Amino acid sequence: MTALGPAPAPAPPAGDPVPAPPLVELRGVRAAYGTIEVLHGVDLSLMPGEVLAVLGPNGAGKTTMLNVLAGLHPLSGGDVFVAGRRTNGASAADLARVGLCLVPEGRGIFPNLTVRENLRMAAHAGHDPRAVEEAAYERFPRLAQRRRQLAGTLSGGEQQMLALARGLATDPAVLVLDELSMGLAPLVVEELYGQVAELARRGVSILVVEQFARVVLGVADRAAIMLGGRVTDVGAPDEIESKLSAAYLGG
Repeated sequence: MTALGPAPAPAPPAGDPVPAPPLVELRGVRAAYGTIEVLHGVDLSLMPGEVLAVLGPNGAGKTTMLNVLAGLHPLSGGDVFVAGRRTNGASAADLARVGLCLVPEGRGIFPNLTVRENLRMAAHAGHDPRAVEEAAYERFPRLAQRRRQLAGTLSGGEQQMLALARGLATDPAVLVLDELSMGLAPLVVEELYGQVAELARRGVSILVVEQFARVVLGVADRAAIMLGGRVTDVGAPDEIESKLSAAYLGG
C-alpha cells in the first residue's frame, strides 16, 4: 500500500506567471539511528530541471538525508514531498514508480553479473531491454566494450558508469546521486559530470551529494552546505564556494 499523499490542488486561474513549485521538498526533516538523531530539521528544495549540489564533510548527514528522500530510512519528524505529493513512509519502490531514482554511494551493481546482465536487470519494470542497452552504450561506449565482462572486475570508473546507466534505464524525473566521484580519477569524474550536465540539459532534475566540490559546482545551478545534520547555506555555486573553507574548517 502506497504512502504517497494526495496530488496537489489545481493551479490558480491564469494571471501573472506563478513560479513552478519545487519538484522535491524536504520540510523540517528529522531522522535518527536508534536514539541518536542525525538530521535536525533539514529544509531543502529541488526545482524542476535544476542541478542542486549538497556539499559538506563526512558526518554531516548527507547520505542519511538522501536515504530518507529515497524511502530507505524512516523520518522521525518533518515531511518530504515529491511532485507535490507527501511521501512520508513511501517505500523505495513507490518512489521509483513516480520517477525518483537513487544511485547510491558504493555503486550498488551486481558484481557477479556481466555488464549486459546488469543492464537487463534494470529493464525488469517493463522497459525494453534492447533500448536500455543501446542507451547505455551510446552514453558510455566503454560499457559496450565490456558488455560480457563481470561487473565486479570493471575499474571503479566503469562500475560507476554502469551504476549511472542502470539508474537512467528507468527514465527518472529526479536523479539522486550520492558521492559520484568517490575513489575515482579526476578525468573519470569529469566524464561522469559531463553526463550529469547533459542529463540536466534534457530536463532531468538532479540532486547530487558530494564531499569534493570543484567539479560538481561547475555543473550546478544552486548549491547547499550541510553541517551537523542541518542545511546551513543555500545559494549560487560561486557564493557557496566562497563559504566552503569556513564550513569545512569550522571558521
